[in-house]
Amino acid sequence: MGGGQEELQQLSQEIEAIEEEISALESEIQGYRDEKAAIGDATEAIQTLETDATVQVPLGGGAFVRARIEEIDEIVVDLGADYAAEQDEAGAIEALETKRELIDDRISDTSDELEELQEESQQLEQQAQQMQQQMQQQQMQQMQGEQPDE
Repeated sequence: MGGGQEELQQLSQEIEAIEEEISALESEIQGYRDEKAAIGDATEAIQTLETDATVQVPLGGGAFVRARIEEIDEIVVDLGADYAAEQDEAGAIEALETKRELIDDRISDTSDELEELQEESQQLEQQAQQMQQQMQQQQMQQMQGEQPDE
């Protein structure tokens, strides 16, 4: 019976490890969604702002400075891998849409991975329940076998 307990313990550890992976993937997906929302906000701002508009520019640490847009067709867009490029309005929007599509792909891939882990976790949990039930049945049988006959 000790072997059954060890197997159950091992299953429990595997389930716990998978649950941690699931949590990490859920956080990753949320990060992608946040990044996608920021891209949407940037795209909207580019489409609505005009030359000579006044905006508040974040400096970091919760500090902002007011600035006037000299030329809306001079937008610096992060291209990834620590590269950025100056783009006109249409080019900036196109670059941001490309990034959004890549993020959608990452969300999809990560969601698929998450679904696989959730299925694996569910299977292991069912297996653990079956083992527990078998162990309980064995204990009941042993207890019945030990009772004196009257």
